[in-house]
Amino acid sequence: MNLPRRQFLQLAAGAAALPALPRSASAQTYPSRPVRIVVGFAAGGAFDIVARTLGQWLSGRLGQQFVIENRTGAGSNTATEAAIRAPADGYTILLGGAVNAVNATLYDNLNFDFIRDSAPVAGVIRFSNLMQVNPEFPAKTVPEFIAYAKANPGKINMGSGGTGTTQHLAGELFKMMTGITMVHVPYRGSALSLTDLIGGQVQVTFDSIPASIGHISAGRLRALAVTAAMRSDVLPEIPTIGEFVPGYEASGWAGIVAPKGTATEIVDKLNREINTGLTDPGLKARLADLGGTVLPGSPAEFGTLIADETEKWAKVVKFSAAKVD
Repeated sequence: MNLPRRQFLQLAAGAAALPALPRSASAQTYPSRPVRIVVGFAAGGAFDIVARTLGQWLSGRLGQQFVIENRTGAGSNTATEAAIRAPADGYTILLGGAVNAVNATLYDNLNFDFIRDSAPVAGVIRFSNLMQVNPEFPAKTVPEFIAYAKANPGKINMGSGGTGTTQHLAGELFKMMTGITMVHVPYRGSALSLTDLIGGQVQVTFDSIPASIGHISAGRLRALAVTAAMRSDVLPEIPTIGEFVPGYEASGWAGIVAPKGTATEIVDKLNREINTGLTDPGLKARLADLGGTVLPGSPAEFGTLIADETEKWAKVVKFSAAKVD
């Protein structure tokens, strides 16, 4: 079910403000047993590493184990539903992200509404992708790429790690905002799309910095721009797409949500500890290794981000006509 933005914000704010007085005693002693962080992706990926890094921090701070549970399937929807349907006691939480904002429109028959059924806790990380081309491609800048695409409509193949991924939708947003055409070529994972970009089978991808930076350093790929609003600390010489296409911004993000009805005291306690962790140099360095920057803020601010991103990507999904059963 798709809701207008005003309702998104009301629901997000309401979830954070639900009365919790009857549970105050348990909230004061929280956590008194291990906590599960559910992740919708396989072990070893970026989301899994973020969850394990955060879980280790929280375990040390709060004196209970934060155990990672990887539940793959249905583009993270299996994990999301399991987490938000769990008891609202703070002992099952979810590392959600941009994928949830996208899936709200990408999938027609979800058994849950992410915003309605969850309580925002805290943002953790924001990722930027890279717009990159094969070195033999004639364009060396974003304006040159746009000019080439307009002069050669339909002749640019855009690779991605699959339909509905951040790589795919970053490219679709670029198409939507520039008026160019590109042919989307989805792969089963971004590694395969990068292989074909290096081989010249596709001409452009919008892939993650960690996956791409080695190829860029070796001269196998040429970076044109980063997709986030700010330049990357890792590649400060590379401009943002927004410097040439005003208003363009596409980034992945991840943060913690809990089932709707979780006690405000528990949400606030987790938020405080996570935000404290995001100031720790060691934790920040681990997140930077993933090509990300920390995403601190209150539960309400994280709820606003979720609502804004859900609305934004709904427009892009509809523009691209992408659908997943």
